[in-house]
Amino acid sequence: MPEKNELLGKQVKVLDKGWIELQDMMGDDLAIVNAARVSFLGESKGSEADKKLLFYLLRHRHTSPFEQVEFRFRVKAPLVVWWQWVRHRTWHVNAQSGRYTPFTENDFYVPETWRKQSQDNKQGSEGTLDPAEAERLSQALLAHYEQGFVLYEQALAAGVAKEQARLFLSGFSVYYIWVAKVDAHNLLHFLSLRMAPDAQEEIRVYAQAIYEHFLKPALPWTAEAFEKYVLNRGQ
Repeated sequence: MPEKNELLGKQVKVLDKGWIELQDMMGDDLAIVNAARVSFLGESKGSEADKKLLFYLLRHRHTSPFEQVEFRFRVKAPLVVWWQWVRHRTWHVNAQSGRYTPFTENDFYVPETWRKQSQDNKQGSEGTLDPAEAERLSQALLAHYEQGFVLYEQALAAGVAKEQARLFLSGFSVYYIWVAKVDAHNLLHFLSLRMAPDAQEEIRVYAQAIYEHFLKPALPWTAEAFEKYVLNRGQ
């Protein structure tokens, strides 16, 4: 298991220009176990017994001990991702503000592939466009971004306030940097939904990055129990 200091400051690339970085965390698997045992003033009984207890807690949904572990991330993601992320109201977030910080020309999301609308899922996608059509759309999107950014800069040069000039930018595609904090219990719930196959790909890749690069190394027992009782449940 990596030392905490090996994970802090680690930055993982996501999408074309995004990333996620662990700024700080509190606790580990043993902190969860000890939080559960405080009910009767107990302490660690050795790795085997401790791990067994943690598995019992997750299997039977005794979730409050998992709230004793916290993660704080710094994340760069397009608004199309944040729009879904903030629906999980158990996260505590602070975001970059376009009222104070001007955007840069390259701060727009360009998808690697263009997905087709699912025929049996109104909110999902299925399959991809053929390469020629996808390239045409990508070039059109880049031209759209460029035109909007030119107008944005013209508005700033004319003395328009940044809070209004940003109206020229393509809202859902603009990258924002957030600081986001969550406890392990609510993070597991977030991951169970956003790592699911039917989750939108743009947020799914962020959830997978959090799980593989941060939660799993930091809480290996929790991750193992999560995979057994949540991710692979019913298989």
